[in-house]
Amino acid sequence: MSIHSCDALIVGGGPAGSTCARELVRAGLDVVVMDKHAFPRDKVCAGWITPPVVQALRLDCADYVQGRVMQAIRGFRTGMIEAETEVETRYDEAASFGIRRCEFDHYLLQRSQARLRLGEPLKTMARDGGAWLVNGEIRTPLVVGAGGHFCPVARKLGGVPGPAETVVAAQEIEFPLPRGERSAYRVDDEVVQFYFCADLKGYGWCFAKGGYLNIGLGREDPHKLPEHVDEFCRWLRRRGVIPGNLPGKFNGHAYLLYPESRRPPTTDGALLIGDAAGLAYSRSGEGIRPAVESGLMAAATIIEAAGDYRQDSLARYASRLTARFGKRSPAEECGSWLPQGIRRPLAASLMATRWFVRHVVVDRWFLHAQQKPVATGIQ
Repeated sequence: MSIHSCDALIVGGGPAGSTCARELVRAGLDVVVMDKHAFPRDKVCAGWITPPVVQALRLDCADYVQGRVMQAIRGFRTGMIEAETEVETRYDEAASFGIRRCEFDHYLLQRSQARLRLGEPLKTMARDGGAWLVNGEIRTPLVVGAGGHFCPVARKLGGVPGPAETVVAAQEIEFPLPRGERSAYRVDDEVVQFYFCADLKGYGWCFAKGGYLNIGLGREDPHKLPEHVDEFCRWLRRRGVIPGNLPGKFNGHAYLLYPESRRPPTTDGALLIGDAAGLAYSRSGEGIRPAVESGLMAAATIIEAAGDYRQDSLARYASRLTARFGKRSPAEECGSWLPQGIRRPLAASLMATRWFVRHVVVDRWFLHAQQKPVATGIQ
């Protein structure tokens, strides 16, 4: 078997991997992206991105919308599941954009200009002198793990979820819903609906984008997740939001919340980015923005290392993560010291308050409006 070499091997072709790859290619490195899936591929995700993500990616929106969904979102309808009260928050300009992950991820990967090895899983990864030998045929001084929660690179580096880590489990379905049929349901192309579970351990969402409807629910406590999804869907049907029969089945996904993740982001000759590093926001569970930003920060660190990929030389990446997302520590939810019997009615009251919903739930927890876009890489 012949040995192939590259300057960097990125395992995982999602937004984290493709963003990092693009920056490294633009810096003149020979980059290979490996993924066990062929692209385009489906990805469990609600599927919306904020303007800071568009800015960080330097996304050419005029080019992207050619044959792809990029639905402007100007409103959010929020509340508690099974509650009658809901609050709608509107914005003058697009606060987010609904995208389809099968299109979005494929576009970013193709745009990266990296060499691609798709439909090829990582099976073996061993140190070979000062480099890695992957699958017995790829020799590289640097491996970047970008394969999501179950990233094989993270596993080989000891990144196995521990009992102290909060793993969020989600189920989602996305299917065509022609515009002509939408008048029968309470869906608005420009409004995302999301509703929190009564125990405050997760939320469900529903929104239309392009010709598709996306429905899902994620929880910090994955116990009986399918039952929670079924209950949410029954509630949406009673409200006339979704069709009585959904085509296909819900697909699952899991990820770690940043404050409680214990995965080391670096070791000699390797880094973890995106969900592989456990970077999802604690309140909303969003992973796309942290994935893109970590890809940029990892690329900047790699370029600065100039071929010296010892852990000490890669330490700046961990420092950048901390500066951006804060120190890792168990999430301290507002009012977490209160008994559930008090927290539930308090949460229900707050979720019915327009000021709290707009400035805390939507602006801070979901849009992260208080956080400026991360500095981009090579111009």
